Amino acid sequence: MSLHNLPNLTEDLFAVPTRSDFANVATSTHAPRFHLLYGSLRERSFSRLLTQEAAHLLEAMGAEVEIFDPSGLALPDDVPESHSKVQELRKLAQWAEGMVWCSPERHGAMTGIMKAQIDWIPLSIGAVRPTQGKTLAVMEVSGGSQSFNALNQMRVLGRWMRMITIPNQSSVAKAFMEFDENDRMKPSAYYDRVVDVMEELYKFTLLTRDIAPFLVDRYSERKESAEELSKRVNQRSI
Repeated sequence: MSLHNLPNLTEDLFAVPTRSDFANVATSTHAPRFHLLYGSLRERSFSRLLTQEAAHLLEAMGAEVEIFDPSGLALPDDVPESHSKVQELRKLAQWAEGMVWCSPERHGAMTGIMKAQIDWIPLSIGAVRPTQGKTLAVMEVSGGSQSFNALNQMRVLGRWMRMITIPNQSSVAKAFMEFDENDRMKPSAYYDRVVDVMEELYKFTLLTRDIAPFLVDRYSERKESAEELSKRVNQRSI
């Protein structure tokens, strides 16, 4: 490997990925763990109903699932981080190996309720990154014609939270017509797509959960950590 034409590179921190990096990774045997968020507080919330359908499917595959109830969660910075709902949300984010975000589309965007939940999950808690390297599936419900605005916004946020956002997604139009009197989703192409999305999420989670630390390991962060360590080791006593 020649690095002669890369003068700005710190050679001992530069790593060339190889297939052997994955060879000795231990395989988890516990059920995949998923944390599900929805973005409405209405009494009959279709984003909640769609999230519950997703939970049923994941559980049928053998997953362990927790749905977060956003009722009582304050706006970001309106209460201290020690607030019980904030702590509940953050603990679930750390516990999970994958997530599902499901929001209504309101005024052409995800709801403030959905965004507030995501905003309460920081990029890091101490030395722990609660979302980095974890899988994510996004879904939305609309009162009218099919739209993808909320999905696109959540994908941007998933990338910002350093998550592995799967390619497939679900957008349910006229959601009020898609659930029966027992609040279960009716048979339809929309339902079939939800099955597709949950299958894909489950597969991606099985594939990546054990190698996520390797997948999201970054040269820039290795360099920053090395520089911080050097400063700490070489600093003079005061």
